[in-house]
Amino acid sequence: MRASEPVPGNRMVRAGWLLLGLLNVALGVIGAILPLMPTTIFLILAAACFARSSPRLERWLLDHPRFGPTLQAWRAEGAIPRRGKIAACCGILLGFALFLLGAHPGWLLALGVAAAMAGCAAYIVSRPTAGRPRPIDPG
Repeated sequence: MRASEPVPGNRMVRAGWLLLGLLNVALGVIGAILPLMPTTIFLILAAACFARSSPRLERWLLDHPRFGPTLQAWRAEGAIPRRGKIAACCGILLGFALFLLGAHPGWLLALGVAAAMAGCAAYIVSRPTAGRPRPIDPG
């Protein structure tokens, strides 16, 4: 499908996907400015929304000089750059520390939040690293 072709489907559904994509781009821009708010996940979601509503905006995101390579790596193989993994895990750790200092949770809640955040960090670390050659499967 070329970027000039309309996406098939109901016009209202496409408009909904378009609005959701624009909202995610706005959140991604805010995340690029604010240190503790993520950027890439919102842009990944925006690209998915634009794939269902506006091929032109999807292409714009995928070709963006700053964010395009990361989005393309995620789309191709679910890969995250090493720097992104480090930043995400540091953000998770900082967020948990701020949670402990600000909320003063009981040990059970703190343990539950720690487990959820550790699960997110484990998922991030388990993804392939973008830009690194993948091992050849001998099979």
